[in-house]
Amino acid sequence: MDDVAAEAVALTAALVGIDSVNPTLVPGAAGERAVVEHLRRRLEGRGFETHVVLGAGGPTRPSLVAVPRTPVAGPTVVLNGHLDTVGVGGMAEPFTPRVDGDRLSGRGAADMKGGVAALVAAAERLVADRAPVRPVLALVADEEDASLGTEAVVEALPGLGVEPTACLVGEPTDLALARSLRGFAVVRVRFAGRAAHSSQPEHGVNAVTHLGRLLAAVDERAPAVRARGGDLMVTAAHGGSTPFVVPDAAECLVERRTVPGESATGALAEVQALLDPGWRAEAVLEAHRDAWRLDADGAAADLAARLGARLGTTSDFDAPYWMEAPLWQRLCPTLVCGPSGGGLHAVDEWVDLRQVRALAEALVDVLGAWPGTAR
Repeated sequence: MDDVAAEAVALTAALVGIDSVNPTLVPGAAGERAVVEHLRRRLEGRGFETHVVLGAGGPTRPSLVAVPRTPVAGPTVVLNGHLDTVGVGGMAEPFTPRVDGDRLSGRGAADMKGGVAALVAAAERLVADRAPVRPVLALVADEEDASLGTEAVVEALPGLGVEPTACLVGEPTDLALARSLRGFAVVRVRFAGRAAHSSQPEHGVNAVTHLGRLLAAVDERAPAVRARGGDLMVTAAHGGSTPFVVPDAAECLVERRTVPGESATGALAEVQALLDPGWRAEAVLEAHRDAWRLDADGAAADLAARLGARLGTTSDFDAPYWMEAPLWQRLCPTLVCGPSGGGLHAVDEWVDLRQVRALAEALVDVLGAWPGTAR
């Protein structure tokens, strides 16, 4: 198995060396085109038919689907990872991979080019070994922003003849099997006041005062939400524009982290319940993503148990942040497991190469012997 581990490490370094910063996060950034082309050329020479999938981001924001050319009668497993990264502000040489022992540093090393490399190396080995499983690679754009890549790929797969038995998302989990992911709802609250000269405030209605009262109400409510595993906070607020004028408008963003079983509409109602009718406030759901939980049984649960046993990890990891598993769950049973390191989204990002090697080897062993589970 040394060869698949070595391939995964070498590919991690190669991918870190390609700028794929998300241009919706950093205007003018490179996007995913170069890294998609690199992987497309590689996979075309290793037994895969590749398809470039364009979503709402257009030709500069491609995703890549790679399907084995040789038909397989066994289960189809989608191996998913994202190719975009956050920005590189403050990093001296973000695209120069640096190895120090079992640490490989550089932008995207942990989030999640190490995971992508492990998935690709494992899929290549499974195809070369003619394993009784069909590994389909879904390597997507825009996970760090609006998930345009995954939305497009999930829609495109049936037309490419891909009917997955399960999907593995290789996001960083320290090789634990994620048991759940929190979702989120972002609620914009606008306050309408009435302007007046600040020397005569009784003639106006101070929208900032009402905003302040909501801030206090959110802080008071938050401990009860956290006790249930969620979270509630204000992440942006502003109001008023000039001295000597009672502000006639203010607004804020309230972020509600949800747990499985909670809905975005429920989160909106929870924020609305904090508003006093006298505040002349309106709350609107700005953005949301569902929470997710690993199935208790079926294909994903079976694969998670086998992979966890091979890796020596368990499915007791409840991720506090959101990943794209709920989008894949619409298509097929989904699990989340991938290599981690440190410094995600920070200037000192690194991935643990021991975990990259371990995941690549485990996937070859587990998928190569997996009997599949009826969908």
